[in-house]
Amino acid sequence: MMPDLGKYAETVISAYVASLLLLVLLVLVSIWRGRKVRAEMAALEKRISRNG
Repeated sequence: MMPDLGKYAETVISAYVASLLLLVLLVLVSIWRGRKVRAEMAALEKRISRNG
């Protein structure tokens, strides 16, 4: 099922691997940042409800 890439096989496969790694990194950073922002928002809401 893998096409014959000839002399470009190493370049193409390494490009796919690099792309997948960058996508995984982007997803992980997004999840981490989302959790951080959610925690900051919860703390802010708690502080506002306490003072309000």
